[in-house]
Amino acid sequence: MTSRERLLAALRRAPHDRTPVWIMRQAGRYLPEYRALKAKSDFLHMVRTPDLAVEVTLQPLRRFAQLDAAILFSDILVIPEALGVGYRFRDEGGIAMERSLSSAADLATLRPEGTAERLAYVYEALTLLRRELGDRKALLGFAGSPWTLACYLVEGGGSEDFPKTKALLKADPKMMHRILEILTDAVAQYLTRQFAAGADAIQIFDSWAAALTGADYEEFSLRYVRAVLERLPAGAPVILYAKGKSSDAAALAATGVPCLGVDWTLPISRVRALAGRPICLQGNLDPMLMTGTPEAAAAGARAVLADNAGDPGHVFNLGHGITPDARIETVQAVLEAVAAG
Repeated sequence: MTSRERLLAALRRAPHDRTPVWIMRQAGRYLPEYRALKAKSDFLHMVRTPDLAVEVTLQPLRRFAQLDAAILFSDILVIPEALGVGYRFRDEGGIAMERSLSSAADLATLRPEGTAERLAYVYEALTLLRRELGDRKALLGFAGSPWTLACYLVEGGGSEDFPKTKALLKADPKMMHRILEILTDAVAQYLTRQFAAGADAIQIFDSWAAALTGADYEEFSLRYVRAVLERLPAGAPVILYAKGKSSDAAALAATGVPCLGVDWTLPISRVRALAGRPICLQGNLDPMLMTGTPEAAAAGARAVLADNAGDPGHVFNLGHGITPDARIETVQAVLEAVAAG
């Protein structure tokens, strides 16, 4: 069984030979080969240049044979950029958008027409990767959820608690819904084109899901996730990762998505019980274990596998992205533990 077959079987909860594995942010700063490349080129240039995006995407697969999937090297903020709001990395850390959306006049500056077409460099990178990977490895694309992208646009960057976004949600829900409608259309078109360019599966990152609670999460996030899913090809393999929402597994599963990404805050077995229906789960090793000893991290990986209790619907991953201070030998030990079953 190839890695590609293994991952796609797990997403369908079909029989396969072992638990497939990939790592969120597996192409990035913890790899010395990535740091060497980045010393010659900045992040945004690498994202926008297909040959460089392909090279970075493939780096972890060359180093770690056990990985079953490549995930495109890109950023969720390419959609706001294509809508007309660029982004950059602050010197002190975090993301800064070129401007924020706080009024109808700001909203009128967005360019929703042709957004998906302006992201042609992403589809070119996926096409090149599909050709390079062939049928051996799975290829993943991704996008931010409409809610998470809206948070960046309204705040004007990253935030700890999103005060501007929450204030707009209460003061002018009509404007917030209009922003989310524009983003939903853009995300749906973008992901549809990613599948057409060769992606086997995609992940939707609802990274700021925890900023919403109760009925607000349904109204301003899950409603729009469902709208995206309804516009994708029938049966499309989609993973929904909603950070901080493991306890809301039933609501997440009710979107109809075939796989839920699980953070590290609850055991896989607990999330499976909460989901309320048979579903693939992805996760959920604590990322901080990757900064420690190989022995401890490998033991943690085996514990996650055991907690899944052999359910075929499991893709091993971290509960969040790998950190820059992860140790190469520890990553290797985790991957070997998963491959050994």
